[in-house]
Amino acid sequence: MPTRPNAFRASVTIFAAVLAACAPEDRNASPASDTAGNVRGTASPDSGSQPVTEIMAPDGPESVRYDPAQDAYLISTVGGYGSTRDNNGAILRVDAGDVSRVLTLAKGGKNGVTLDAPKGLALHGDTLWVADIDVLRAFDRRNGAPLATVDFRPLHAVQLNDVAIGPDGNIYVTDTGIDMTEWGVIHRGGDRIYSVGPGRAISAIGKVGPITFPNGLTWDARNGRWLVVTFDPFESKLYALGRNDSTPTLLASGKGRFDGVEVLDDGRILVTAWNDSSVHAITPDGDARIVRDLTDPADLGVDTRRGVMAVPLLTMGKVQLWTLPGRRPAPARLATR
Repeated sequence: MPTRPNAFRASVTIFAAVLAACAPEDRNASPASDTAGNVRGTASPDSGSQPVTEIMAPDGPESVRYDPAQDAYLISTVGGYGSTRDNNGAILRVDAGDVSRVLTLAKGGKNGVTLDAPKGLALHGDTLWVADIDVLRAFDRRNGAPLATVDFRPLHAVQLNDVAIGPDGNIYVTDTGIDMTEWGVIHRGGDRIYSVGPGRAISAIGKVGPITFPNGLTWDARNGRWLVVTFDPFESKLYALGRNDSTPTLLASGKGRFDGVEVLDDGRILVTAWNDSSVHAITPDGDARIVRDLTDPADLGVDTRRGVMAVPLLTMGKVQLWTLPGRRPAPARLATR
């Protein structure tokens, strides 16, 4: 990092250590490494998923969204402690057809932009919405110009995380409820899902009591429901939540620290998980780990044009691209850009 080269690594090291101390031991979760110390993922033999390439994003990539209008990957980078207002965050735009072409769409402290620790991203028309600790920021998706700020501080938001657009056109945001600081991670109990409606009015979604540490969020149009995963360090869960604030339904659970969630056109649900270093594909028939040995996989995105999933590795400073399970042909090896 240009201004604080050790801040992010120190923060995530403390973050991982504190949560790991709370989680059950998993001796099979350690990522594979080559002799240079570079982490590489491992595809499950029967998944059909294959490595494509990886994008270097050294300032802590947290979320990826594919922008079909620009055929580009938009990547948020935290750039410091996850709860510190240091104006050191950024949004990258990467040409999906040539991932060596990486541009900075928006950077904290430049061109009137404020970005402290950006995380989840969502596209709504020509606007890119970004969760940034306790505010929601809007940018022009094409030139990165700042457009608006929605302040969640009066509602005592703690850690806004993922962002998604609902079928009603409202913006939905999770609050994971954790402070990420140089002293470690403190769960302050935000544990909410917010909706931003007309006039940028903010309201909290009701009847989500069982959902603690809410993290990844996406709309499942095929089944008319929300999908949300939790970052609980002990046992994370995947819930379905009806459009009209119905009681959450538990769909799956895992070893802990679920982060991103996306649903595919065929109904499979992709979930990233820190505690077992994997990407999962979940169906009513079961749960398959399709990619393993990924260090701290965060909020993944799906390239619908190429059939590729983009998985940010938060503490490794890179985004890995993998073919969706069953999609062929795949490139022969993972190429570093």
